[in-house]
Amino acid sequence: MSLFDQFDPPATVGRDAPLPERMRPRTLDEFAGQAHLVGPGKPLRVAIEGGEPGSMIFWGPPGTGKTTLAKIIAKTTSATFIEFSAVTSGIKEIKQVMVDAERAASHGLRTILFVDEIHRFNKAQQDAFLPYVERGALRLIGATTENPSFEVNAALLSRSRVYVLQSISNDEIVTLLRTALSDEERGLGRLHLTAAEGALESIASFANGDARYALNALETSAHLLAGRGETTLTQNTVQDALQQRTLLYDKNGEQHYDLISALHKSVRNSDADASIYWLRRMLAAGEDPMYVARRVVRMAVEDIGLAAPEALNLTLSAQQAMHFLGSPEGDLALAQAVVYLALAPKSNALYVAFNEATADVNAIGAQPVPLHLRNAPTRLMKDLGYAKDYQYAHDLPGKVADMECMPPGLESRNYYQPTDQGRERQLAQRMEEIARAKEAAKRNA
Repeated sequence: MSLFDQFDPPATVGRDAPLPERMRPRTLDEFAGQAHLVGPGKPLRVAIEGGEPGSMIFWGPPGTGKTTLAKIIAKTTSATFIEFSAVTSGIKEIKQVMVDAERAASHGLRTILFVDEIHRFNKAQQDAFLPYVERGALRLIGATTENPSFEVNAALLSRSRVYVLQSISNDEIVTLLRTALSDEERGLGRLHLTAAEGALESIASFANGDARYALNALETSAHLLAGRGETTLTQNTVQDALQQRTLLYDKNGEQHYDLISALHKSVRNSDADASIYWLRRMLAAGEDPMYVARRVVRMAVEDIGLAAPEALNLTLSAQQAMHFLGSPEGDLALAQAVVYLALAPKSNALYVAFNEATADVNAIGAQPVPLHLRNAPTRLMKDLGYAKDYQYAHDLPGKVADMECMPPGLESRNYYQPTDQGRERQLAQRMEEIARAKEAAKRNA
């Protein structure tokens, strides 16, 4: 008996199976979405129809067809399909399957090993696939919702083709739902349900591009109708069945970084509407409000700086308000801060100055403090020249001395270059006054 026997799929899917499983596409022509990959003449379709798709990584959100596409590839290329999930399976049992696949390959049999959530295996565990992929013992198809550049072994990536799957459009989801409603063999056709205007579109909107979620939502709504003795699906039925929209969001993954990046860049571009939208998206999806508060404080010092120095106080106040009130009461404090930052004058002059000073510190190292800037609390230190020639600015005209305060080798550095935005316009004028005062002090000396 082959180890493969336990992986042989049933010939048909039972009526008790969930609707998404029953309606799973069986061919490329039934497959919805991903036209950029499986449309006529597109790269993946050409590879599949040519019978040599090779090993690959599918990267995309949930419900976009990663598993379905892998099964279609196996069927189209007459390969044994073996499915594992990195959440529930260990690398040890997968290794045994790969050994059996190599033995089968020696008899001319093809195997496709599908590993869902392959990013759950660490880099060392992923190394186990390499020799079998290199020898062509099997075709590996890994599926991940995380960026494979960060989560998949570089050696494995170099031996695989990465295909990016996109969220299913609302129109495509509505088409899937209509098919499921009318299909008497695999769908809900036997119930003879009808959909009122906007009902299927409402489900598609709730699904956020996830076809599996949409079909589950349709089935839940159908059960609710059956319990009520009704046959017409309405928007109210959908809302009753689904209760609340679930937003796609991974607080530790790429969505987390993409959304905070969108918020930060919208603030930087002075777009108040986009800023408040991305803030609401993050909070609605369950992001930690205190994380958002920390990043908002960072925006105040990185992108507004001294052009509107009160921005720092405002964002710190918003952070305290969120800490004191919690969510949802404190959400408005963050919204207030975000909108203010978006509308405030912008300057990264301080950010640039700090980075340039950091580069000098790293490149030049610990330069000695000039003797005239050092304290001299002891006689010995005074004898060594500590504090010699120091000039007390308050005793001088203009309160500025002709005295070098930079260490040797950095005397000509000018890190801070204020812009003409907001308060920095005044700071630029003040810097010019200081420069003139230094020149006057030099002449007097």
